[in-house]
Amino acid sequence: MSLVSLFTFISPVSSTMIAPALTHISSDLHITAEFLSELTLSSFILAYAFGPLFLGPLSENYGRVIVLQVGYLFYLAFNIGCGFAQTTGQMIAFRFLSGIGGSVPLAIGGGVLGDTFRPEDRGTASAVYSMAPLLGPALGPIFGGFIAEKTTWRWVFYATSIAIVVLQIAGLFVLRETYPPHILKKRAKRIREETGDASYQTAEERQNKTLAQGLRTSLTRPFRLLFTQPIIQVLALYMAYVYGLQYLMLSTFPTLWTDPEYYGESIGIGGLNYISLGLGALLGSLVAARLNDRTYASLKARNNGVGRPEFRLPLLAITSICCPIGLFIYGWTAQTHQPWIAPNIGACIFGVANMMSFQCMQTYTVDTYTKFAASAMASVSVLRSICAFAFPLFAPYLYDTLHYGWGNSLLAFIR
Repeated sequence: MSLVSLFTFISPVSSTMIAPALTHISSDLHITAEFLSELTLSSFILAYAFGPLFLGPLSENYGRVIVLQVGYLFYLAFNIGCGFAQTTGQMIAFRFLSGIGGSVPLAIGGGVLGDTFRPEDRGTASAVYSMAPLLGPALGPIFGGFIAEKTTWRWVFYATSIAIVVLQIAGLFVLRETYPPHILKKRAKRIREETGDASYQTAEERQNKTLAQGLRTSLTRPFRLLFTQPIIQVLALYMAYVYGLQYLMLSTFPTLWTDPEYYGESIGIGGLNYISLGLGALLGSLVAARLNDRTYASLKARNNGVGRPEFRLPLLAITSICCPIGLFIYGWTAQTHQPWIAPNIGACIFGVANMMSFQCMQTYTVDTYTKFAASAMASVSVLRSICAFAFPLFAPYLYDTLHYGWGNSLLAFIR
């Protein structure tokens, strides 16, 4: 699980690592429209909406490991391509395609949690795993800011490509299959070969589905869940807004800290302010890890020892209050030019609330759809990733019109 978390960490790092270097990228590639500049950042996240829709179901057909390794090779190839991009079109296209491959650990992570952990332990495991996709975007701009300042923006992509290669090599030796039906299928095949007895078959094999039928069932499952399950629909909408806010703040941080009208810091120093979001994500993960399983165990004991997925949700009530508080503090302290620590306190509170929200909803989804957790998470990820893509695109217009104070207040009121 630790290695899967590392796979999940690198991809979100890539999603935001270029944020501090957008000005240099726009200059070198002659990008004049602010929309296109933001699109070079957000196109990677847009791919997160589409990749899991087929990568998650494929992992339920062919196993987690092979899908993870092949997807990451695809990610590596186009991430390197971004480093060599010469035009705006190439950059946006390569970012999108690398995001498709980079979405694979996010697509299968929920499934791996369901495969390997009991419900009583799943909250802590989810907390450890969830740190990666939420801590990665916060730390990415810190790395990217110093790389862009000391070398060129192209090394932002080269550096992540080196990390991908290291992880791929480690994965070849360490990763083991976790999906029970796939493990049973391989075991049954081995017994048939050893004994010559064709009666050794898994329950799925006895259904006598053709390859095309099996793929059709797997690939349509996320859509069926999204359009027929009210639980998935509600979770998708709520998580979409949470994730959209995360990326809106991540994308606008460089402007706040480097703009002479506000704090006027260098790219490298301005990037250090992302530590507040990262610290918030870390604290949120630690709090959720302790409280999620403890709350579940307490409510299960009251329910005559019968656990229910709904026992994961009480913490959401706390986060629904903390997140707007963080947005208010961040927005109005920035608007009124308070010392740098004040907006960072608001950002940290926001990070804590977002991490706890994400973990509660993810664990609830995995508990509800254990066997098909990867498909369920793929269903939820569609709207989530579309909002993460879209929110940074309208963020400049939001803050130009309402500024940081009322802009963040509007977001807090909606939340």
